[in-house]
Amino acid sequence: MRNETPIISLRGLSKNYGGVRALNNIDLDIHEGELLFIVGDNGAGKSTLVNILSGAVHANSESQIFFESAPVNISNPKKAQQMGIFTVYQDLALCNNLNAFQNIFLGNELTSFGHLRHEDMERRSRDLFEEIGSNVPNPQAPVGTRSGGQRQAVAIAKSLLLPGKVILMDEPTAALGVIQRRQVSRLTRRLRDEGKAVVVISQDLEEVVKSADRVVVLRIGEIACILKGGEFTRDDLVAHITGIG
Repeated sequence: MRNETPIISLRGLSKNYGGVRALNNIDLDIHEGELLFIVGDNGAGKSTLVNILSGAVHANSESQIFFESAPVNISNPKKAQQMGIFTVYQDLALCNNLNAFQNIFLGNELTSFGHLRHEDMERRSRDLFEEIGSNVPNPQAPVGTRSGGQRQAVAIAKSLLLPGKVILMDEPTAALGVIQRRQVSRLTRRLRDEGKAVVVISQDLEEVVKSADRVVVLRIGEIACILKGGEFTRDDLVAHITGIG
């Protein structure tokens, strides 16, 4: 269930790249326990917004970001993760030569007296897959050999390993097949149901209509509208995205 107190609040969020304003005066509240989609045409500012929240891009100095009601400066991705903001990028940032267990614990390995606790990491990884309701057969195989949906499951499981409160996802179903898209859709809803704030950039408008609690439509760096789940159609989204209709 959605928490009515925002975990993230953006006020006057703006970003310039030279003379080009990618985002202009964005005001937005993001809540735990909701699945929030961000849609818009190419160049609308979707990735810039997520990159600012992930710490990969710095907003203009006049922008204000509040996390759990306190003003914050998300100066880099490590700071974002320390706050509980984890990003699953379209390219997933996985090491193809490592298996699922190794990827999940990469940088957060469990050790005792200088030795890796392989069995504990494998057991925890299996628990994480069970938590998100995903089946990753033969998890000892390199992730480079896995399907797109299974790779997404590994990336999401890695995000669950950290004490994350916000999960940002940039086009998680891009280039996936129908079955894999369904799997990722199930995973995002599961994260939402566990009380996390899940923010998804998506061009899959059917999925947005089916799953969104709210959807933010960006147009040329500004919020065109914010729609509540169940109160719009795919045609409505197209009209808001293009500004026609």
